[in-house]
Amino acid sequence: MAVSEILAEKGGNVVTISQQTTLEDAARILANHKIGALVVVTDSDQVCGIVSERDIVRDIANAGASALEKTVSECMTHRVVSCTSDDVIDTLMEKMTVGKFRHLPVIDHGILKGIVSIGDVVKRKIKQAERDAEEMKRYIAG
Repeated sequence: MAVSEILAEKGGNVVTISQQTTLEDAARILANHKIGALVVVTDSDQVCGIVSERDIVRDIANAGASALEKTVSECMTHRVVSCTSDDVIDTLMEKMTVGKFRHLPVIDHGILKGIVSIGDVVKRKIKQAERDAEEMKRYIAG
């Protein structure tokens, strides 16, 4: 299954923030949207980072509550690993496992098209395994 199929099913809506957003506001946005990461974009909507719940927690652990006054640019991951609409689930799993992260922005020709989470990947992998098992049962029975 390709990323384009995942986005067709779940949609391409991505919650984005600017580099100047405080970590407190970022945490509030994450909570309000019930999501685990925010894509950070420039004024011209170019992806320049990603900030996750883990990033915020790590900063609070290091600096205490005052970390919440920092801007996202001080905490975010600057080297964003992304995928394209043409990538397949196994490629995403490898990128997520190697990089130890749970969210991949989908970027096609420099344009943010969506975001895929580990939950999206696992959900599709389970569906695929169920389909494969059903096909095997039919094969054996037939």
